[in-house]
Amino acid sequence: MLSERRHLPDSNRLSVLLAAVLLSYVMTQVLERERYAVFLRLFGIDYSFDFEPVSLAAWLAAGLTATGMDWLLRGHPEYDGRRTVSHWILPALTALVLGIPLYNLPLGALWWVGFTLSGLLLFLVLTAEYIALDSSDVRHPAASAGLMALSFALFVILASALSYAGVRLTALALAIFPAAALVTLRAIHLQTGEWDFLWPLTNAFVLTQFAAAFHYWPLTPAQFGLALLGPLYALTGLALSLREQVSPRRAGIEALTGLGIFWAAAFFLGRG
Repeated sequence: MLSERRHLPDSNRLSVLLAAVLLSYVMTQVLERERYAVFLRLFGIDYSFDFEPVSLAAWLAAGLTATGMDWLLRGHPEYDGRRTVSHWILPALTALVLGIPLYNLPLGALWWVGFTLSGLLLFLVLTAEYIALDSSDVRHPAASAGLMALSFALFVILASALSYAGVRLTALALAIFPAAALVTLRAIHLQTGEWDFLWPLTNAFVLTQFAAAFHYWPLTPAQFGLALLGPLYALTGLALSLREQVSPRRAGIEALTGLGIFWAAAFFLGRG
């Protein structure tokens, strides 16, 4: 009988990576927040927005996490030289999404709570992606399910944070489109082990249209996040069901059920 495989990332490498990412979050509170006006002409339309160089800390955290994830995976006993790009997506998105509220929150007790929870969440997602590298690991199914659930949760956090910050529609669309595409892409790859770019791009386009419509509705940030999660969850579930040869009728019913649940939750949240 084969022995069960149970591998965990090297503690030294994991500690160094977490310290580097968390340090980039601390930079948002230490560096001076100087604001610059940026003007841009796109398709004959003039855009202007304020830019703070310190806001790049969130993108720095995402880059560090992606490269650090590759570094961790190369130390995996079952690593065979394969490309690890699929395992970068969710950790990088996690670091980016967590950095947005930490950037906007003032330094205080709430910021430190968010900082601590961010470190814990990063630890969990890095460990889960490490486990997901080896399909023979006994914890692989649980790790894959957890990563998929986390990807949807991160999308809600991102959408809610953007709504709370009151960003313009252009900035909202530029954030929602890649986020929705990456969530769908990772979900399909986790479920099937294959790359499929048509569904992620289609889902991202549809989600951007929903975001543009909901942007002008009187929704709270939490409602906005749940309202967008509904179609994202439904379309991703539809893509996975159709790829598994589920009948279109059953796949459609399941997708509409998921959509209805999240939209109902958003509705009742507004009445509360």
